[in-house]
Amino acid sequence: VTEEVWLPARGNSMMGVSRVVKSDSLVAHEVVIIREHGSRFAYEARPSGQAPATFLSVSVTDSSIVFENLQHDFPQRIGYQRIGADSLHAWIEGPVRGKTKRNEFPYWRTPLSR
Repeated sequence: VTEEVWLPARGNSMMGVSRVVKSDSLVAHEVVIIREHGSRFAYEARPSGQAPATFLSVSVTDSSIVFENLQHDFPQRIGYQRIGADSLHAWIEGPVRGKTKRNEFPYWRTPLSR
């Protein structure tokens, strides 16, 4: 199960946290900060077990955004596209063993559970 939660935009930034749980074990987690960076947006990822990495926006529309860092190993691109009011399609992409690999993540809004 993958869960991702975002705080409302404040202070020219957004913060999100995600976790991946398999059975009863936390397998991965990540903290992300998106902030204004001049005329672009910076996506600062802090994944579990890896060094932080920053990706800059290369495409922004009313319903999508793509970030890129070609110096990073994998991923080199991160994208989000809003689909309707309650769905989001996210993806990461980059080179793996000489080929382009793309992982896709469909998200949808759900009520908070306790």
